[in-house]
Amino acid sequence: MIERYRRIVVKVGSSLVTNNGSGLDSNAISAWAAQIAKLREMGSQIVLVSSGAIAEGIQRLGWQKRPSEIHQLQAAAAVGQMGLVQVYESSFRKHQLVTAQILLTHADLADRARYLNARSTLLTLLDLGIIPIINENDTVITDEIRLGDNDTLGALVTNLIEADVLIILTDQAGLYDADPRRAPGAKIVPEALAGDPLLQELAGGVGSEFAKGGMLTKVLAAKRAARSGAHTIIASGREPDVLVHLANGKRIGTLLKASTTPLAARKQWLADHVQVSGFLHLDNGAVEALVNDGKSLLPIGVRTVDGDFERGALVACLSQNGNEVARGLVNYASQEARRIAGMPSNRIESILGYIDEPELIHRDNLVCL
Repeated sequence: MIERYRRIVVKVGSSLVTNNGSGLDSNAISAWAAQIAKLREMGSQIVLVSSGAIAEGIQRLGWQKRPSEIHQLQAAAAVGQMGLVQVYESSFRKHQLVTAQILLTHADLADRARYLNARSTLLTLLDLGIIPIINENDTVITDEIRLGDNDTLGALVTNLIEADVLIILTDQAGLYDADPRRAPGAKIVPEALAGDPLLQELAGGVGSEFAKGGMLTKVLAAKRAARSGAHTIIASGREPDVLVHLANGKRIGTLLKASTTPLAARKQWLADHVQVSGFLHLDNGAVEALVNDGKSLLPIGVRTVDGDFERGALVACLSQNGNEVARGLVNYASQEARRIAGMPSNRIESILGYIDEPELIHRDNLVCL
């Protein structure tokens, strides 16, 4: 399934890395290192996104359960990251492969300059034949511990380096057509289009117990990765030689295919933002103009404005039923946007006393989702 792909992002979940929380599984990590070494021999460039720092830190600190306080979680991440990197480094060294540790946050990918710096660093490491090992920087960022997940990070990295495929290794055999814990006859979905709304229902739906931190984040990650034209494979990390078998063309797990052409680099960067500064609620005519006609967003199409943001901030555009249809860089601050919302562009100057742009968001700074 991946034999023709040159650049691959592999994401490994914490349940696999830590043997379900009982400490780092060095044997499993060694096995993945051996498989990645074989993929390198086949000519592929590999980036590894690995969870497990917090779980390993909790084990090293002798805590019996995961703490709820953010500072304790950050301390566990700091302690656990040391062990995680040590095991990866020693495992890859056996195959004469050099590794590099990179800790990222969503903020690193939200700032254009930092985004480009991260991209340049990763591409340079890959050109040098080095295996970058990426994790979220949980030691300093609280949002990632509360809300973040490495499935999303894997998709962001996939888009960042324009990888061909994202492989998400998990403790499940793939995406099932029903919850296998409740439906013994549930079957693996062998292939589907990334972004198909039905996939989110199969993954458990938003907010369900089955979906939290589980298959839903992987389905959404596949949708995000598809924006840069990358396919996603969800497969069991406990399958022997799973990466090698995939590289040799064997069909394992679930393949979520990208159906869209890659976004331009700037628009891809806009789409990859996880957090936005505000929300513009649009009428149906504005949604039609953005999604189907590829036009800029004019003030007249905005019903209400939520949030406090400055000119140039990234905002989300919502349809009347609350779905995000686009996002972009706004030409006016929130207070100004509220004053001109619903008004024709020829009235901007009379309302504000000046006019910067006739559009609230120009189409060159806007991406539909």
